[in-house]
Amino acid sequence: MPAKNWSYFHAGAWKDIYLHEVPHPLLGKVRGKVFLKEPLALTGMEVSFGALPPGAAVPFLHAHRENEELYIFVKGRGEVLVDGETIAVSEGSAVRVAPAGARSWRNTGAEDLVYLVVQARAGTMARGTIEDGVEVKGKPAWRG
Repeated sequence: MPAKNWSYFHAGAWKDIYLHEVPHPLLGKVRGKVFLKEPLALTGMEVSFGALPPGAAVPFLHAHRENEELYIFVKGRGEVLVDGETIAVSEGSAVRVAPAGARSWRNTGAEDLVYLVVQARAGTMARGTIEDGVEVKGKPAWRG
């Protein structure tokens, strides 16, 4: 259960991502994916951790009604396909896809393609991080 102003979830090490599985309407159970909306009680976004083994690909295109997606790649090599255009990705790559963009991705490397996906309603970000932040009085009181 989340605290008043925070929540916590630990998915485990990246090497153990395949212990997680989620139900998918087209694919049945999908291993190597975990959604964070419910365990973290997220209210303005969905975030997921995922991985594809070498040679694997998402076997269909998909788009969204309202949500844009940000794919952040943290390990491996692959390609993201958006509206017929191929984008090479690797550790440190980020790809934003508008809701209507028809997308898929695949692993083209020899190790797992590990990624995060952040999904939020397009056009709703009023301020960026710096503009939205406000100073809180006091200093951090770390324990230990």
